[in-house]
Formats: sequence, structure tokens, C-alpha cells
Amino acid sequence: MNAPAPNATLSVAAILAEGAKRHGELPAITLGSVSTSYSELWDQTRAYAGALRAAGVQEGSRIAILIPNVTDFARVYYAVLSLGAVAVPIHALLKRHEIEYMLTDAEVTLMVCAAPLLGEGAPGALAAGAAVLTVLSPEAGDFPRLEDLAAVADPIDTYLPRGPLDIATILYTSGTTGKPKGALGTHFALVEQVNVLLMNTFDMRRGDKIFGGLPLFHTFGQTVALNTGLRAGAEILLLPKFTGEAALSMLIDEGVNIFIGVPTMYVGLLAAAKNRPEAAPSLRYAVSGGSALPLTILEGFSEHFGAVIHEGYGLTETSPVASFNHVGLEPRAGTVGQPIWGVEIEIARPEVHDAIELLDVGELGEIVVRGHNLFSGYLNRPEASAEAVVDGWFRTGDLGTKDAEGYVSIVDRKKDMILRNGYNVYPREVEEALITHPEITNVAVFGVPDDTHGQEIVAAVTLQAGSLLDAAGIGDYAKERLAAYKYPRLVQIVAEFPLGPSGKILKRELVTRYSAT
Repeated sequence: MNAPAPNATLSVAAILAEGAKRHGELPAITLGSVSTSYSELWDQTRAYAGALRAAGVQEGSRIAILIPNVTDFARVYYAVLSLGAVAVPIHALLKRHEIEYMLTDAEVTLMVCAAPLLGEGAPGALAAGAAVLTVLSPEAGDFPRLEDLAAVADPIDTYLPRGPLDIATILYTSGTTGKPKGALGTHFALVEQVNVLLMNTFDMRRGDKIFGGLPLFHTFGQTVALNTGLRAGAEILLLPKFTGEAALSMLIDEGVNIFIGVPTMYVGLLAAAKNRPEAAPSLRYAVSGGSALPLTILEGFSEHFGAVIHEGYGLTETSPVASFNHVGLEPRAGTVGQPIWGVEIEIARPEVHDAIELLDVGELGEIVVRGHNLFSGYLNRPEASAEAVVDGWFRTGDLGTKDAEGYVSIVDRKKDMILRNGYNVYPREVEEALITHPEITNVAVFGVPDDTHGQEIVAAVTLQAGSLLDAAGIGDYAKERLAAYKYPRLVQIVAEFPLGPSGKILKRELVTRYSAT
């Protein structure tokens, strides 16, 4: 007897549609003084979807979204998904040639662009052959306003069901070399990620106030804050541009329950808190991801704010969370927790590329992941997809260990490891040593080519305002704490770091900058 054809349906858009039914008048998203309820957000989304449908968007269309952290991002994102189209969120700080590359690569037919971003967005879209609609434009301009089109369009009744393995999003990963690659996210992977985070990982409740400062065009903000928050019936408090002072004020004034951020945000919060020692937000807990959180920042945050940070780990290709220090258990400092429900994490031999050879407990190797959270490959890059997923395991490119209780520790990116005089140097270990200095606020350690030693170790640091610490003093501090082959010979004091879309320090830009000097 033949098996019946699969007929299961699923859609990320159901998150908002169901939220409107179950949490109707509760605030879904708040931007400044304006709150939008669940039912209002879904009605507005249905109207936007009707306008997009009238503009030619159909099942399978690829639609770019170039919108910062404002409520319109959610309206457009869920409207695109409601039509069975594919959302292609674009980093809000990209230049026109970068936008043109992504839209061309993804074969985007239409881009919805926030008016303040049209300067780079419109030329990039037009060069890629994509039409442009705007939002947030105060008056009619060169491109149709989606708000005007929605006002006269017939709204859709509900979302179009999708097959679980249909593509929902194309998210471009920054990568360490070459052009960004479009990671294909399925409806199943994204929805199941949300379900597992709520049922088995977080403690996120109906009515909770969630900090919404992570960029929504990035997987961390999009899945962990927006999709998970709305699935729970929480309120997302958007912050369009992160500063430590603005975030601290939001935490205090709005009574945020859960802070979700990357390490650079925690650095900024702690710096702002030093100017407001009386500040006492009522956080229940905090979540950190994106890159390794220095222990001194974790301890300082806990001491100052009285809230525990739960650190996790993941990548765009893992939707994104793969492991987490689960809420309800005491976080294990220095680790990124245990694999989330239904996901396996193991350590494999990094030097073996065409197969997965797993290592024993405690051994250092490449972190590999498999489970419901995996992406569906890289768009138009079958060779890169085959290199990334081997024997069903996703090769993360990160080096780490896993102990007998399943706790994963990240040592460093495989490609970031420095080889000096034949010795392996892991930047994170050097960063952890330097950031213990009371006047150093953040550190990025990387290697640059050197004729004598193969690679030389460089430390770029930011300092507290008013600090008189110099490079020589930092070098001496490092020498006292690190073996001779590990301490940085070159120290650069910088005003700020180049940051990626999630707030992660872009070491490859630092490598390029200091390799040329």
C-alpha cells in the first residue's frame, strides 16, 4: 500500500494570526509611545498583504525587506509570509552595491524599503531589477507608499498554508570570506524553534515585556525576540538604534522583564549604569548570544542588575538557537549550555572535511549540529551546502568541547585561531584575560600575517571614558597573565569596533585594517 501524500501545513505567519485570536487587545509591539495590539497588528498585516498581492506578489515570490526596528518591519514580514512568499530581510546599513548583490542573488522581484533608507536601497533595488515600495514616507514621492496601497486594497482573509519544508526566509550570512551566502530557512525549522524555546528553554509568559533592541532583519532578533515573543503573547518594546543609555532608560521606565542582547549590548549597558548607580531595572533574567560573553561582563551584570544572564549558542543556519543555559537551571558560567530539545551537538575532528568523525567527551574539536533547527542549504550554492552539511551534521566552523553532562564550551572560531611560532593561540582566551582590567571595556584579539612568526597577535581595545591607560600598559598587563606565546605584541586602542548586523565585532575587518599597516 502506498503511503499517502504529505498534507501537513505550516506557516510562520500563523504566529501573528493565532496571536490576534488569543491575545487580541494585548499590546504586541510598542515603539516609543505608540503601542499596537495583536488584533490591530494582524489587521494591518492583512491589509499590507492585500496591497502586496495587488502589486503582483504571489506564492514563491522573493520580497526584500529593508526596514529598521520599527513596527512596519513586522507588518511587512508577516504580510510577505502570509502570501506564501519568501521574506529576504536586508541589513539596514548596507550600501547600494551590497544591496544589489543580495537582491540579484535571491532573484528578488520587489523590495519594501523604509523611506529613510531609500538613498542606498532604491539604487540597489533598481540595479537588481526589483520594483520598490516605501513605508514611513511622510508624503508621496518617487515610489508608491505601501500604506496608501493598503488603504484601498482588499485585505487577505488569512495566511496561505505552506508545506513544512517550504522556504520562509533567505537570510544572508556575513561569513568570514567571500560574498555573503543566502541561508534558506524553512517554515518548519522556524516554527519548531519558537515552540522549543517556549516549551523547554525559556520562561517567557503572556504579557511579558521583551527588550527589542536586536535588529529584526537578523536571525537573533527575528526569531528569538519577534517570533518567540509574539508566539508567547508578550509585548516587544522596539529600540530602533541601540545605545547603552537608551536601553537602560527603557529597562527602567518600561519595566522590561527579559533583556535579549549580544555581548556588546551588555558592555554598553554596564557602561551606562556606571553613570546611573541608582538604576535598578526589574529584570527577571537576560539572554545573551551571537558571540562569547566575557565572564567579567556576565558577573558585572548580575551584580549590578540583580538578574542572571543565560548564555546560548547558535548560527543563522541553526535558526538560530542550538544550545542554551536553560532558564530554571543555574547557568554554568563559561559555557553556552546544553543542546535544546530535539537537537544534537557533538564535537568532530576539524581536520577531516568529507566525513564526520566524532571525538570523545572533553576533547577539543569542531562543533557539529543536527536536528529540526537546521536550514535547508545555501541559495544557489550546492558545493557550499555540501561542505556545510556532512552526514546530516552541520559543521559550524567553531571549536569547542562538550562535557559528560552535555554542556558545550566555545573555544573560538576555527578560522580565528592564531598560529604563532607553531603554537595555537585562541583569541577568546586572550580576550578573557585582558577584559579583567578595570579600565578596558571591550577587546577583540586577532592574528595578522608576520614574516618571522607566521602570525602575530593583535589586541584592539576600547577604554572607559577618561582612562589614561596606554598600549604599553595593556601589554604589560597581558604579560602578567598569559604565557609568552599568547600575549599580544601589538595593541591598538580604538574608539569603537566595526560591528556586524547582530552587534558582533567584525574581526575580519580588523584583520584587513591592521594587516595593511
